[in-house]
Amino acid sequence: MTSITQARDRSTTSYTVTARVLHWLIAVGILGMFGLGLYMVNLPLSPTKLKLYSWHKWAGISIFLLALIRVLWRIRHQAPALPKHYSPFVKTAAHVGHMLLYVLMFLAPLSGWLMSSAKGVQTVWFGVLPLPDVLPENKALGDALLTVHQTVNYVFMATVAGHALAALKHHFIDRDNTLRRMLFMRSS
Repeated sequence: MTSITQARDRSTTSYTVTARVLHWLIAVGILGMFGLGLYMVNLPLSPTKLKLYSWHKWAGISIFLLALIRVLWRIRHQAPALPKHYSPFVKTAAHVGHMLLYVLMFLAPLSGWLMSSAKGVQTVWFGVLPLPDVLPENKALGDALLTVHQTVNYVFMATVAGHALAALKHHFIDRDNTLRRMLFMRSS
């Protein structure tokens, strides 16, 4: 096969460089947010805890914006087709899983922003750009939205774990090209 034909084959079976960069930036950000979120909630009230909450909010808004860019990119650039050997169940599970990931990429930061607004704590992106409070201060609503934010993120963690496990299963057990389509290496 010529190098031009190989490149064409890769372009129809791999994601674009932009899609891969956005995927991995968002993935690293989300994993970091899970760790930071789980760590900071159990800290006693202190300047360190307040600083970590600010960083958590900054990162959440940044991931939200990257996810928005990713969706806009995805609308204009079709993803490569799923491998033909996938069963209808696997294809449906892949589509449902990806849709759930997209929904959660937006729902997690939005629920956090709503919660902060209801708790009367304005979100200031990178300490420079204040975002408007979208809800009036209301302690009971803030507490309810805290529960929503936590629940969304536990579902998000489980969905990300399922996504990663499925990719690893395809790579190591099925030995197909699924994971390599999103990596920055040549697929064979």
